[in-house]
Order: sequence, then C-alpha cells, then structure tokens
Amino acid sequence: MNVSHLDAQLIDQTDYAHARSELGAGFMRILGYFREDGTKSVFAIEEAMRAKNAAAMVIPAHTLKGESRQFGAERLGDMAEEIEMVARRCVEHHESPEELIEIVVALRACFAETIAALDKDSNPLVARRPGGFGRKIEPAHGLTRL
Repeated sequence: MNVSHLDAQLIDQTDYAHARSELGAGFMRILGYFREDGTKSVFAIEEAMRAKNAAAMVIPAHTLKGESRQFGAERLGDMAEEIEMVARRCVEHHESPEELIEIVVALRACFAETIAALDKDSNPLVARRPGGFGRKIEPAHGLTRL
C-alpha cells in the first residue's frame, strides 16, 4: 500500500476557502450532497473489496476523489485516487484487488474525520453550541428560569 496519502493534510484550507467562495449560498447544500454521495461511495468500495471486484471500485473511488478534492479534502482524495488507480490496474491485468485491503479499511475513518472537519469549519456553532439542537440546556447554578 502506498502511504503517501498519510502525509497529506486532512483539509487544504486554501482549496476549502476557494470552494466556499465559489459555491456561495449553495455551499452547505453541496456539502450535504458530498456527505450523502461520499457515504454511498465508501460503502460501494467496501462492498467491492468484500467481493474482490476491482471493476466495481473504480467509479465510486473516482467519484469520491473528485468530490473530496472539490472541498480541499486532500487525504481522502489521495486515498480514493490510489484505490481508483490500483483498481484500474487490477482490472487491466485481471488481478484481485487484495493489495487495497488496508486502504479500504482506513477509508471510512478518513471519510468520517473529513466530514467532521468540514462540518466544524463550515459551521462554527457545531463546535461551540453546548446543548445542540433539541437538547435541554439547564440554567447555570443559582439562576432560575423566567
């Protein structure tokens, strides 16, 4: 397994800022699509790995690579690119994609970490809000409710 993706930063802040600027008011909606599509792509890659089907990895890895890079998600994009390239080679040479097991196993955690970082960067309230939506926040000690 090529470990160069481990050297990549999780989020390239310049690319992220550019995406935010370019997408404007649609940024949060597109980020939501990335979350949904990325989840599907990761699942499809995992299923293809279980089936040892390199051909079935190519399209979801390619999709994940492009969408990741749109948001500056370098590490995830690099991992998806490696999966795509190795899977393409395996298809061409009629080989099993077993060499991708480690990176495919690591993909879900990287995707989750990436989404958490993008959520935090895109909505500062996510990190600061003490109770979160729908949670009851108790008054501070000694204060009464009105």
